[in-house]
Amino acid sequence: MRSLILAVAALGIVASAPANAQKYDSTSPVCKTNYRWGGEDTDCGYTSLEQCRASASGLAAMCINNPYYAGAPIDRRPSQSGRRRHPAY
Repeated sequence: MRSLILAVAALGIVASAPANAQKYDSTSPVCKTNYRWGGEDTDCGYTSLEQCRASASGLAAMCINNPYYAGAPIDRRPSQSGRRRHPAY
């Protein structure tokens, strides 16, 4: 009985530990890391380094290329051969 209580308590401690979220969003090519007292946060909502640098200007921040950027979405539509498609009725 005592070992069961210890096992449940250990499981509760492990389950209550905070999970690490992914630091970088894979949908944007550029990320800005803001540094402040007590930690840092990363914002990956930028489409270019220039856009990020303008946002980081005057702040304790750094812009980097997103190492987890997945690339632009692939266009899965068939290519047009110069003809205009007519809607099917």
